[in-house]
Amino acid sequence: MATADGFYGGSTPVKTPTNSKHKSSSTARKMHQNGSTDNGVVSSSSSAAVRSRFEAYNRLQAAAVAFGEKLPIPEIVAVGGQSDGKSSLLEALLGFRFNVREVEMGTRRPLVLQMVHEPTSLEPRCRFQEEDSEEYGNPIISASAIADLIKSRTEAHLRKIQAAVSKKPIVMRVEYAHCPNLTIIDTPGFVLKAKKGEPENTPEEILAMVKSLAAPPHRILLFLQQSSVEWCSSLWLDAIREIDPTFRRTIIVVSKFDNRLKEFTDKWEVDRYLSASGYLGENTHPFFVALPKDRGTITNEEFRRQISTVDGEILRQLRDGIKGGFDEEKYGPFIGFTHLKEFLEAELQSRYKEAAPVTLALLEQRCSEVNSELTRIESKLMGISDIACLRRSAMLHVASICDHVGSLIEGAADPAPEQFGKTTEEEKTESGIGSWPGLTVVIKPPNASLKLYGGAAFERVMHEFRCAAYSIECPQISREKVANILLAHAGRSGSGGVSEAAADIARAAARAWIAPLLDTACDRLAFVLSNLFDIAIECTRRNDSSENGKRDGDMDGHVGFHASVRRSYNMFIRDLSKQCKQLVRHHLDSVTSPYCRLYYPPMPGQLGLSPGPASPFILDMSEGSQDVDQENIDPNGQQHNTPVKEKEVKGGGQRESQLTVPETPSPDQASDQACGIKKESVNFVEVGGRKRQARVVARNPRGGLWLDAEVGPRKGSAYSEICQLAVQHFGRIREVLIERNVPSTLNSGLLTPCRDRLVVALGVDLFAVNDEKFMNMFMMPGVVDFLKKEHENLLKRRNILHSCLNEFRSIARAL
Repeated sequence: MATADGFYGGSTPVKTPTNSKHKSSSTARKMHQNGSTDNGVVSSSSSAAVRSRFEAYNRLQAAAVAFGEKLPIPEIVAVGGQSDGKSSLLEALLGFRFNVREVEMGTRRPLVLQMVHEPTSLEPRCRFQEEDSEEYGNPIISASAIADLIKSRTEAHLRKIQAAVSKKPIVMRVEYAHCPNLTIIDTPGFVLKAKKGEPENTPEEILAMVKSLAAPPHRILLFLQQSSVEWCSSLWLDAIREIDPTFRRTIIVVSKFDNRLKEFTDKWEVDRYLSASGYLGENTHPFFVALPKDRGTITNEEFRRQISTVDGEILRQLRDGIKGGFDEEKYGPFIGFTHLKEFLEAELQSRYKEAAPVTLALLEQRCSEVNSELTRIESKLMGISDIACLRRSAMLHVASICDHVGSLIEGAADPAPEQFGKTTEEEKTESGIGSWPGLTVVIKPPNASLKLYGGAAFERVMHEFRCAAYSIECPQISREKVANILLAHAGRSGSGGVSEAAADIARAAARAWIAPLLDTACDRLAFVLSNLFDIAIECTRRNDSSENGKRDGDMDGHVGFHASVRRSYNMFIRDLSKQCKQLVRHHLDSVTSPYCRLYYPPMPGQLGLSPGPASPFILDMSEGSQDVDQENIDPNGQQHNTPVKEKEVKGGGQRESQLTVPETPSPDQASDQACGIKKESVNFVEVGGRKRQARVVARNPRGGLWLDAEVGPRKGSAYSEICQLAVQHFGRIREVLIERNVPSTLNSGLLTPCRDRLVVALGVDLFAVNDEKFMNMFMMPGVVDFLKKEHENLLKRRNILHSCLNEFRSIARAL
C-alpha cells in the first residue's frame, strides 16, 4: 500500500485520529500509514491482502448493484447540501478532475466511485458498469467524455422511469496510481427549493432518497458542511441525526475551512471551534479540510500538488497566524485533506476485514438460494416439454385450490379475515350490486361491519336477503286493476270472485317484486364465492412456501395456465348462479300458480299471516349490535322490519264474500247496499269455530246479477276487502319462499357444488382435452422466452456469486 507521499508527492508527516470513536480500526490505520512490519521492512504480503480484500468487495458491490442483491457491504455514503464541496472532495480523492460539478451528478442520481490504487496506471482509467449487468465497459480517459456519459445515463434513466430523481446508482470504476483503495457513494445534494423546470417536490424526494441510502447500519456516513455554517444553525445536521442519532457511524467534514480560518486570532477561539463542543458530543471530532479554488485547466499532477500546498498553508496559518497556535496534539490529526483521505481508507479497510466472516456466510446462503431458484427454472423448462409431468403438476395445483375453497366454505380463520375478508358495504361496492331492488330502506344485517369471507359471508348475505324480503310490502292496488280482475272472474264463474281476484293480485305482485330479490340474492352469493378464488390461491402459495423449498413442477410463472384456471372457476360459479336463478324462479312460479293452494292458520291479530318455522339463529358480533334501530331484526322475531299496516291487518281472519248478481258490477259498491233488493236468506254454516254468512243474490229489474258485499256487521267495499285479502295471500307466498324453498335451494345449488363438484368440474374443463389444447395454456407467446431469460440471469448471478464466494473464502483463511 502506498503512503500519502506516493499519492500526492511530499507532505508533512501527520498522526492519525486516536479518539475512542475510532479505536476499533486503529491497528488497520497504523498498518496503512506505515506500510511496514516491526523491523521496518515493507510487508508486501500485507499490502497484497489489503488489495485483494478491496477488490473482492468491489466485485461483490458490482454484483449487488447489477442483480439487486441485499448484502451488507461496508460502504461510505457522501451526503450534504449542494455547494458544500462534495464534488471537489471526490475529485481530490480521485487525484484528477473530470468536471463532475458541470453535470450536477449528485442532484438526481447517486454515483458509486470505486477507486482502485493501481501503481502501473499512470493515467486514470475509468470504466462504467453496464446498466443491469455486472460487466464494465471500455476504459474512458477523457474527462469531458466521463462527464457526458454520466449526464446522458442520468437523463435516459429518468426519462424511462418518468421521475425527477432515482436511487438507482451509476457505478464508475477508476484505476489510477494516485488514488486510494476507496469506494464512496455520492448522493444527490440536499436543496431547499427545486430548480426551474423540476417538480416542486424534488427537495423532499432527494431527502427521502438520501435517507434510504444512508439508513443501512453497515454504511459509513461522510457528511460535508461548509465552515461558514454555524453548528447551531445547520439545516442538514438534524437530518443526519434522524439517520444516526449518536454519530457512531458518521464522519463529519467541515469544507472550505480556509474561509473560516481568517476569522480567528487567538488560540482559545480556534480551539473552541475545532472542538465543536455542545453540538456533536464528546467522542465526535469533525475533519477540517480546504481544497484548491482554481478551476482553470491544469494537469492532474498540478492539481495534486495544489492539494498538498493547501494542506501545508492551513497548518502554517494555524501554527503561525494564530496567537498561541492551536492544540495540535488534540486537533492536528483532523486538519487537512490528507488526514481525511488516510482515515477513510483505513476505516473502510477495517470495516472490510471485520465484515468478511459475515459476508462469507451470507454469500454461502445466497449461493444456495440462487442454486435452488436455478434448479426450479430448469425443472420448469423441462416440464414444459414433458406433458405428462406438466399435467400432473397442474392437476395437483388445481386440486389444492379446490380443497382450500371447500375449507373456506366450511369455516376458516386463516388467512387473516382482516386482510382478505370484506364488509357488507365492500361486497356491494365491488360487486356493483347496490341496494336491493324495490326497497327504499337500507338493509343492514348483523355483522355488516365485520370483514368476512367464505361460509360466514354466505350466511350473512342469506340473512340480509331474508331481511330485504320481509321489508317488501304488497304494493298499492289500483281500482282499475281490481275492476278488471273482478269483472273477469264474475263473468266466468259467477262466484268466489273476491277471493280469486285477491289471489290473482297477490300472485302478480309476488312475481313482480320478489323475483328481482331472488336474482339479486343469487348474484350476491355468487360474488362471495368468486372471491374465494384469490384467497384459495394465497392459501396454496403459503402451503407451498411452508414446505422445504418449492415443489417440483410448481405453477409459478405460467400466466396462461393461471388465467385458464381463473376463467374456469368463474364460469363454474356463473353456471351455478344461473341454475339457482332458474330453480328459485321455479319455486316462485309454483307458489304463485293458480293451482297452488296455501293453507296456514292465521296468527292471532293478523290477517292470514303465518309466522312459519323459526328462523336460523343469527349471532351479531359487530359493534353496536344492541341498537335495534340500526340493525334489521330477524323477521320472525318480536318485531318485523316492515310491519304490516294497521289497515291491512284489521278485520280478523279470512271470510267469504256474499255474492249478488248486479247488472253492472262495481268494486266500489258498499257491502250493505240493498237498494230495495229482495234478499234470500241462507242458513249460517259453522266452519272452524266461526260462521260463514250466506250470500245474497239480488235480481236486477232489467235482468242479470250484481256483486254485493257479505251480509253482516262488517262495513266497506269489495275493493277494500280485495286489498286486505291480497295482502294476506302475498304474505303467505313470501313466507313459503323465504322460510322453506329458497334457503335450501341456494345452499344446495351454490355451496354444495363448490364443496363436492368443483374439482371435477375444473378437471373436466382443463384436463379432459387433447395435448395440443392443453399445451396452449402454457405455450403463450413469450412464456418460454421469459423463462429462458430468467434462467440466463440466474446463471450469471450464480457464477458471479460463486466467484465472490471463492474470493472471500481465501480472504477468510488469511484473516
